Amino acid sequence: MLGIGGNIGDVVSTMGKALDYLQARPGIDIVQISPLYKTPPWGIEDQDWFINACAEVSCTLSPVELLEQCLAAEKHLNRERTLRWGPRTIDIDVLTFEGYSSDEPSLTVPHPRMLERAFVLVPLADIAPGLEVSGHSVSHWLQTVEQGKITKIKSKIPWWQKA
Repeated sequence: MLGIGGNIGDVVSTMGKALDYLQARPGIDIVQISPLYKTPPWGIEDQDWFINACAEVSCTLSPVELLEQCLAAEKHLNRERTLRWGPRTIDIDVLTFEGYSSDEPSLTVPHPRMLERAFVLVPLADIAPGLEVSGHSVSHWLQTVEQGKITKIKSKIPWWQKA
């Protein structure tokens, strides 16, 4: 599972391009994508709100190779890493990887803060409510976080497809 979002520029278009980039890579298939959500900033609150979603991927790559492809997509879409939790054009996180867990500095799976973040759990619950993470379902974890300011963005067509 991937978390995807941003708050600079045409975020929805950039997110769609990121998914297209990943889908075009050998060994990565986008299975399903959540609706979009407008979410308040986390960490540094004095910045524009984010747009977030989650995507389920089927993958023949290793978890580290998937992360490398996510980072390559961010670079391709001009992501600049200047401030932790700061504004960004695109952010793609490996949230979970079936049958894999790691506490390595280069890749921690499940993502170390995903269970604290409604902006991850809300869209993830749309596509994988029963997914087990750290001993409980995503639906369970969603009940443990404040969701009040998160708003689903309505779309007439699937948001990642061009009109």
